[in-house]
Amino acid sequence: MPLYEFTCEKCGATFEELVGAGLEDFGVTCPECGSEKIQKLVSRFASAGASASKGGDGGGSCGPGSGRFT
Repeated sequence: MPLYEFTCEKCGATFEELVGAGLEDFGVTCPECGSEKIQKLVSRFASAGASASKGGDGGGSCGPGSGRFT
């Protein structure tokens, strides 16, 4: 199930909701005021590519340089 972010047009609350595929606008109400006047926000997404962190050994606990099997 995708996780969507919504904002309430009545009270201005922002919240996240797990919504079944194809049901983005059905059954979602504001947890603060109960309003059904909500708007789905544009979400950011992850992309493949270089890591945001620079430096370090570049590996996790299983990669080279982890020091587990020396």
